[in-house]
Amino acid sequence: RERKRKDTPLSPAIIISLVFSLIFFVGTLGNGLVLTVLLWNGQMNTKTTNLFILNLGVADVCFIVFCVPFQATIYTMDEWVFGPVLCKVVHFIIYLTMYASIFTITAVSLDRYLAIRYPLRSREMRTHRNALTSICVVWGLSLVFSGPYLSYYRQMDLDGTVVCIPAWQFQDRRLMDVCTFFFGYLIPVLILSLTYARTIRYLWTTVDPMKDMSESRRAKRKVTKMIIIVAVLFCLCWLPHHLVILCMWFGHFPLNHTTYILRILSHLVAYANSSLNPIVYALVSKHFRKGFRKVFDCVLSKRVVNRVHVFQAAHVVSTVEVGSSETSNQSLGSQREDSVGLTTSGALGKKNLEAPLMAARG
Repeated sequence: RERKRKDTPLSPAIIISLVFSLIFFVGTLGNGLVLTVLLWNGQMNTKTTNLFILNLGVADVCFIVFCVPFQATIYTMDEWVFGPVLCKVVHFIIYLTMYASIFTITAVSLDRYLAIRYPLRSREMRTHRNALTSICVVWGLSLVFSGPYLSYYRQMDLDGTVVCIPAWQFQDRRLMDVCTFFFGYLIPVLILSLTYARTIRYLWTTVDPMKDMSESRRAKRKVTKMIIIVAVLFCLCWLPHHLVILCMWFGHFPLNHTTYILRILSHLVAYANSSLNPIVYALVSKHFRKGFRKVFDCVLSKRVVNRVHVFQAAHVVSTVEVGSSETSNQSLGSQREDSVGLTTSGALGKKNLEAPLMAARG
């Protein structure tokens, strides 16, 4: 009875698995649509912001694929079952994509500030080549800061249970986590706050909101609004994760059921951030909404065309079968008519031969 009560549909392990599954499904589908729209529209060579959004989508997809399934098994299973190599690689990719996401968002904030504050002079800087160079720098810095995590985690056997846990000494682990907080969260957040504060101030002070604005200024304001929402969501979603780690090292964070739940919730909120960006794009950007509709319309039209082809093929097959059956019936009928004709002609010939014999006999 106790086992049945533990395995009820509302057990914590099942709830955690469902939440992780929802994050995985929404994140992969949403970011897949974002990447499809960006690559489909062919605007990568004209808009640097789209390149950064594309890079952010790639980082989010990698984070979801290499983070969510493995973390779900950690919280639902009793031990690590994926081997020592994945123990190192999975946690390395988690921090690699985390750094890539926040560095990309920071680069977008600088790009938006230059585009709005210096629209003419920044055209020489905001080129396709410079954007690609910035993306390479983003991934290079991400590799540098996340590289130590290849040796940070290790598969161990604790009392007969295989686990994947940090293997460094106490002081080294604390230094690594503090560096991750400063370089992977605090410094980028300060840069984001400074650039977007100056951008918003320029947008709302140099142009009277009651007057008509140019179309380009309206478009820039909408794009900036979308990127600001993405940046704020990243900061809010990852803040509980970093606060829990800092409390573990410098505060009072006992290991009990309550703190365990807080740690799980902080991870879930951080992981959900990668699923929220496509929703923000769909709600704020009119171009992304149009792109999503085109993708869905294309998929639906392909399904309809496939169904039509299948129906036509089936109709052709049935028509051929009917035609072949009619032809076979006609051939059988003609064969029967030929046999009847041969019989009657033979009978008539026999009568013609018998007539003079009968006459001779008579």
